[in-house]
Amino acid sequence: MDPTTDNAVRTGVPGNARASLEALRAEIAKAVVGQDAAVTGLVVALLCRGHVLLEGVPGVAKTLLVRALAAAVELDTKRVQFTPDLMPSDVTGSLVYDTRSAEFSFQPGPVFTNLLLADEINRTPPKTQSSLLEAMEERQVTVDGTPRPLPEPFLVAATQNPVEYEGTYPLPEAQLDRFLLKLTVPLPSREDEIDVLTRHAAGFNPRDLGAAGVRPVASAADLEAARAEVAKTTVSPEIAAYVVDVCRATRDSPSLTLGVSPRGATALLSTARAWAWLTGRDYVTPDDVKALALPTLRHRVQLRPEAEMEGVTTDSVINAILAHVPVPR
Repeated sequence: MDPTTDNAVRTGVPGNARASLEALRAEIAKAVVGQDAAVTGLVVALLCRGHVLLEGVPGVAKTLLVRALAAAVELDTKRVQFTPDLMPSDVTGSLVYDTRSAEFSFQPGPVFTNLLLADEINRTPPKTQSSLLEAMEERQVTVDGTPRPLPEPFLVAATQNPVEYEGTYPLPEAQLDRFLLKLTVPLPSREDEIDVLTRHAAGFNPRDLGAAGVRPVASAADLEAARAEVAKTTVSPEIAAYVVDVCRATRDSPSLTLGVSPRGATALLSTARAWAWLTGRDYVTPDDVKALALPTLRHRVQLRPEAEMEGVTTDSVINAILAHVPVPR
């Protein structure tokens, strides 16, 4: 995803919804320096009704990024710090006995919100991680046999440390596949890090985003309008076939034990449409597919142990596939 497209000429699509989303990206930048690709990924996820996994070492502003998004969108938001002793009911809610009425009543958990920040999701065991599976896929929570719908819109933005870190539990493949995007949050460049320190020296407080000037610039209505415009973005049969060919190539790669499923192909088409709309077009091109292939697919494939020992990464495998799959003209 190339942030230079922010200045691209926008034609052919009504601009009100896009203006709100562009303002959202600029508002987040008031708090977060040098993470343009991650910011754009979060906006794409909002447009696609998808969930986002942010991975990076501690201290690269993963949590701040999601908090800034919450401050810039008029949505209800809650935060859960995932720890080894967290229970599934701490996320979903539970039945509580009321001594006055002598009845059980449901006490909603923090998952009943529009934007759930699941902080350090891989610090908690798989049992608690999986408590989000139904919420992420079905957008509901079942407690004591009763399904309870979640608010709309609903987005899980989860942060995690790299799995090599001590005290982490890798997310199961079934849950990883429920995340629309996996965004890597790298260490900042020297210039960006100087900018971060300069802001802090001038009094920036990451715990007070209001003082930093971050204000709500988009609402749920803006998101609905934008999603309606994205749904009108044209996908030619050639582009659909290209997406399928890219995903099928991962299943035949000698470096992978697990390729991209049809769910992943659908996700790639969805994110490419959102990216095309954000860059001012009402049709999808192969470049849109390539731009979103890494964040959409990198967590849906699994390396062979021998390839991993040789230093091969999922990103390098996907890039090689993109270089070899014929591009439609």
